Amino acid sequence: MASDLKVVGTTARQGVRDRSRSRTLLRPPSFEMRMMAPALLVLAALSLLPFLTLIYMSFSEVKLLGGLRFEPVGLENWQRLFTDPDVRASWVVSLIYLALTLGLEMLGGVLVALVLYRITRGRGLVFALVLLPMFLAPIIVGLLGRFMTDYTIGLYAWVLRGLGFESDVLGEGTTAMIAVVAMDAWQWTPLVVLITLAGLTAVPPPLFEAAAVDGAGYWQTLRSVVFPTIKGVLLVALLVRAMDAVRFFDIITITTNGGPADATKIIPIRLYETAFRFREIGYASVIGLVMLLFSIILANVFVGVLGRKGLTK
Repeated sequence: MASDLKVVGTTARQGVRDRSRSRTLLRPPSFEMRMMAPALLVLAALSLLPFLTLIYMSFSEVKLLGGLRFEPVGLENWQRLFTDPDVRASWVVSLIYLALTLGLEMLGGVLVALVLYRITRGRGLVFALVLLPMFLAPIIVGLLGRFMTDYTIGLYAWVLRGLGFESDVLGEGTTAMIAVVAMDAWQWTPLVVLITLAGLTAVPPPLFEAAAVDGAGYWQTLRSVVFPTIKGVLLVALLVRAMDAVRFFDIITITTNGGPADATKIIPIRLYETAFRFREIGYASVIGLVMLLFSIILANVFVGVLGRKGLTK
């Protein structure tokens, strides 16, 4: 008898949920949804259609001569991706580049932000000078870096020769990688400074006063008060720079174009060469989709970290 009543209760609740779901589906769209509908349709047309076309291209051989034609090749492009040593090498270079740039920018950005936070006089002028590289176009930064490291007339090359380094900075694999990482860090460390400084100014002053009353030193205050308070801001800065570094292209194209001997050929450069130099657009579509998948996974990792720390609510 009790089991029968339980079944009847469950069925009744399910019926209520079904009627509520039906009323929700039959309810006319809200005013806000009707106003947003045209923009959502345009956005879908601009993003979904190219994305679906890209997926179709990844299973095709794209012919450009005599008009655009897609000839289906099945999984040939995807099979080639997993056996291509050049693409694997570019991914290794990309991961090295990503780790170096993120590490340098996060470390430098946090240190500069801590220094700026303690400056009381002339802080606005110093802050403006620190942020200046961020407002330059990456192509300008690349041209400037190429000029400064030029073996014959570059200032940095002249200084390095004075220190005993006689080789061409952009002519050797290791130094070329260090040079492009330094250029990227020079331009985008100010963004980390800006985000970190915003987090520092949001730390409640009573926390510093409580740490001082407890006799905590500067480093102990940073470790116990400041970093736990701004860790969400630092993770956001890391996410922003990681997403940008994955698709980094301009400075390396201007300075080394992936050389010497593919030492700086990160995956966006490989994608560009495959599509526009070798005209293998179907295979380039596969590389692009894998880059997109890598970016999504990376973003989900950071969002997951933020969620576990309760910073996404």
